[in-house]
Amino acid sequence: MKSKSLLFLLFFSVFFLNAQVKNEPVDYVSILVGTQSKFELSNGNTYPAIAVPWGMNFWSPQTGKMGDGWLYRYDADKIRGFKQTHQPSPWMNDYGQFSIMPMTGKMEFNEDNRASWFSHKAEVARPYYYSVYLADYDLTTEITPTERAAIFRFTFPETDSANVLVDAFDRGSAVEIIPEKNAIIGYTTRNSGGVPKNFKNYFVVVFDKPFEYKHAVKNGEIQQNTIKVEDNHAGAFIGFSTKRGEKVIAKVASSFISYEQAWQNLKEVENKDFETVKQEGRNAWNEVLGKIEIEDNNIDNKRTFYSMLYRSTLFPRKFYEIDAQGNIVHYSPYNGEVLPGYMYTDTGFWDTFRALFPLLNLMYPSVNKEIQEGLVNTYKESGFLPEWASPGHRGIMIGNNSASVVADAYLKGLRGYDIETLYKAMIHGTENVHPRVSSTGRLGHEYYNTLGYVPYDVKINENAARTLEYAYADWTIYKLAKALNRPKSEIDLYAKRSQNYRNLYSPEHKLMRGKNKDGTFQSPFSPTKWGDAFTEGNSWHYTWSVFHDPQGLIDLMGGSKEFVNMLDSVFKMPPVFDDSYYGFPIHEIREMQIMNMGQYAHGNQPIQHMVYLYNYAGEPWKTQYWAREVMDKLYTPAPDGYCGDEDNGQTSAWYVFSAMGFYPVCPGSDEYILGSPLFEKMTVHLENGKSIQVNSPGNDKSKRYISDYKLNGKTYSKNYVTHGDLMNGAKIDIQMSETPNKKRGINKSDFPYSFSNENK
Repeated sequence: MKSKSLLFLLFFSVFFLNAQVKNEPVDYVSILVGTQSKFELSNGNTYPAIAVPWGMNFWSPQTGKMGDGWLYRYDADKIRGFKQTHQPSPWMNDYGQFSIMPMTGKMEFNEDNRASWFSHKAEVARPYYYSVYLADYDLTTEITPTERAAIFRFTFPETDSANVLVDAFDRGSAVEIIPEKNAIIGYTTRNSGGVPKNFKNYFVVVFDKPFEYKHAVKNGEIQQNTIKVEDNHAGAFIGFSTKRGEKVIAKVASSFISYEQAWQNLKEVENKDFETVKQEGRNAWNEVLGKIEIEDNNIDNKRTFYSMLYRSTLFPRKFYEIDAQGNIVHYSPYNGEVLPGYMYTDTGFWDTFRALFPLLNLMYPSVNKEIQEGLVNTYKESGFLPEWASPGHRGIMIGNNSASVVADAYLKGLRGYDIETLYKAMIHGTENVHPRVSSTGRLGHEYYNTLGYVPYDVKINENAARTLEYAYADWTIYKLAKALNRPKSEIDLYAKRSQNYRNLYSPEHKLMRGKNKDGTFQSPFSPTKWGDAFTEGNSWHYTWSVFHDPQGLIDLMGGSKEFVNMLDSVFKMPPVFDDSYYGFPIHEIREMQIMNMGQYAHGNQPIQHMVYLYNYAGEPWKTQYWAREVMDKLYTPAPDGYCGDEDNGQTSAWYVFSAMGFYPVCPGSDEYILGSPLFEKMTVHLENGKSIQVNSPGNDKSKRYISDYKLNGKTYSKNYVTHGDLMNGAKIDIQMSETPNKKRGINKSDFPYSFSNENK
């Protein structure tokens, strides 16, 4: 009896101690969210990025073939290698990549032959740590990263043929084995565009165990006892004997500058063991993710939230390095020179201007300050601000949304960088287009600046979308010009151009529509036609791209009642589509079709702000309903957890903001538009030492409506909060309800900013 009592006490003590272990933010993150994707249908189109926040290099297990943008698919069952990657999306593909693959037995260079079966049941995937059992070789691979380096730990079986392959990939690469240093060095040039002719990613790999044999690989042929190869496709095998359970360490670093700089970058892990680097990575993520604390019993929502915040703090990535003297330097992906100063890359502003960059300005302004300094360097090195950088200018997407990214940062209070040069760059972009990359600058600026729109019939695709985005960009220039005390004539010019969206409004359809050079509307007009005059969407999606002037759009539609009716129609219409422009249903079309939310296409960016527009027309409860509907229905912490492309943090940042209970509909303004908070309590720790506390006790899935709202203890009826309110520290108390409060936020004085109301 006594022994049973002791056993009970022991069991209870262990249970109690385990219950006291509190998960830290990074413990809720799944880096596999979005990986159950394919060309035909995106559930995120992500890969498991093993990295530190904004790190220069990511690592990922590679299930896809060399060059496949879908480098890791959740439904795959074989791993071909562990790849250093800089890929921002499968559509952009990768650059500067190489892989490492441990094996036993026969050396296999062919990626199909060397691939090993694996299971998610024997896989641990964390932002700062990855481990997987390679069944065909009876070995385990572990990875833990730093910004520019990583440590691999291989646990081998007993064998006299334990070997490791370094695959430098094709399209120009080199390797050299240096036995006296237990090292392999090399470079890869493989890229997908956006690089100068001298582009190389130099790497060094140093093992803690001497090599018993060593062979270079040239274009698939193993070169016995050769230690150096430079050709189309280079690789290297090294090998040794191991005892069962023996752990072999490989420390890896790379540089876009030189071998010498790669060795310098290796110092990030040089005198550290695996567990130390792993803990440092964990600490780095907890520091970034821990800026937001959540108190709530819904663990799935916590998992989704922190997985989204993780994705929001990967891109844009650092593209700068620290030299032996401690100086910040970068290889320029624009002119091929090594220059002083910051550089960030791998982001498309068409996506990320909407919520990702506003999130940086609110939560991580010190990071965005470095990004802004990098934008100054981009302009100096290329003559243009980037629109899609990976790593240099890439010819994809539309718009001039760098203007929004620059303006919002400065208007939200960021300082300490050359804003005058950035303003000059913004103006330059309104009157020029890059001579080789037509997506950079403004394609069609000659028409836009004279006619007030880009015509439908002048062989410039996506013309209506360009017009709408240029008009918003002009408004951000107008706001920044005022803040910089530019001449009145300059301020007035961009204020006037910001109204160019009106030129495309079709009263007949109450929608935006392409317009010909002679002033007539395109005909025939199909409101559900994707592409053509629009970008990856149709008129029902792009009509709402008047971020800076919803009141102007309300007036065009005939008043708030008609405006709300049109918003409602987006959800009420069936998900019919016209795919004649593309010739087949692109994945974005399919993602809209299957979500059962009518024409609402949250899987792509143009319409993501639309649910918040009810606030401008006096029916904020509809925003509250739809914001929660989207959060609850379209996001999960599972491998299929997105409803479309994640896109460098934008779709994730939408969730992060929406879970807070507000969203930046119009970057460049100082307002965040209210939605419906997701958690019972959220505390946001700002860099200035202040905090934002959002309290909504009793909040759950059944309570999505705001019954009462208090800001700093006072009843608050407005449908927005300001950046100043939040940065000064704010205590927000919200009473949630199962039924809408249709008396709150209905007066015009409660409505958010619109340019049309500026001088009223």
